[in-house]
Amino acid sequence: MPLEKSRKRKSARKPDPRGPARADPNVAVEIAGVRLSHPDKVLYPDEGVTKRDLAQYYVAVAAAMLPHLRDRPLTMVRCPSGPAKTCFYQKHPSEGAFGPLQRVAIAEKEGRGTYLIANDLPGLIALVQMDVLEIHLWSATRRSLERPDRVIFDLDPDEGLAWERVGAAALTLRTLLAEMGLDSFIKATGGKGLHVVLPIAPRYGWDEIKLFARGVAQDLARRAPAEFTATLSKAARRGKIFIDYLRNQRGATAIAPYSARAKPTAPVAMPLAWAEVEQGWHSDRFTVKTLPDWQERLRRDPWNGFFALKQRLPASILRRLRAAGK
Repeated sequence: MPLEKSRKRKSARKPDPRGPARADPNVAVEIAGVRLSHPDKVLYPDEGVTKRDLAQYYVAVAAAMLPHLRDRPLTMVRCPSGPAKTCFYQKHPSEGAFGPLQRVAIAEKEGRGTYLIANDLPGLIALVQMDVLEIHLWSATRRSLERPDRVIFDLDPDEGLAWERVGAAALTLRTLLAEMGLDSFIKATGGKGLHVVLPIAPRYGWDEIKLFARGVAQDLARRAPAEFTATLSKAARRGKIFIDYLRNQRGATAIAPYSARAKPTAPVAMPLAWAEVEQGWHSDRFTVKTLPDWQERLRRDPWNGFFALKQRLPASILRRLRAAGK
């Protein structure tokens, strides 16, 4: 574990002789070589999780988490006062020094936008210093921005649906993909849903993977219309699980594995084994406070083989979908 060092800036303020000394707001600590100001600021009041605690969480999970972040542009959810207050999405960082965070310029509708990349532990700690509570990733790396290397199906249940239905939906989707000769992986989002993730070779454009994902979602909705919908409207989603395929378009992102979430209980997004889904494992097993205790799990990757798998989408299915779209 990187050495944590205390640092204190010079201050002209003198202790108040009329009362007990209070914690000096200028005291900072250094974690992984990054200055962390106000380390005892509480980010998750319900759980008593401080800024320092969040940084130490990322120290504990960095070895498992960083391969998923490697060279991927990210979008941040920043919560300067914790998740109970105002949080905001931020794609482009403010001007200034980014410390260990790397930058990449990406073409957008209007010019080029700057995105950040966190490739190492100091980068993760720098995000904590920026009050980032959620890290969302592109499905492509900066080396191949127009050729994504994964397809993501976000299973988003309507309010009040039992967790068992979400798990069963993921298993049904897994079976459908397997019928196409495709292996998939499963992630608890830290919220009410699950992500089914399909690693692919970076040979298809964004339009192609979105077309494929939409086709799969619509096929599943046709097979079980009482259970699923591929339609975004709230009316269509009532009592069903929405198969969100829109994460497979350029610029869309998905929560990073092991990222904290901006929710009161400090949950984290967690890769699961399919057997754990069959056993009914729920997102609330894993939080910023509890996951570092799962040392054996962090050493035993439930997504073993994920990064080596470079699958091709079925050519016959893509041809059919292209023809249907004309």
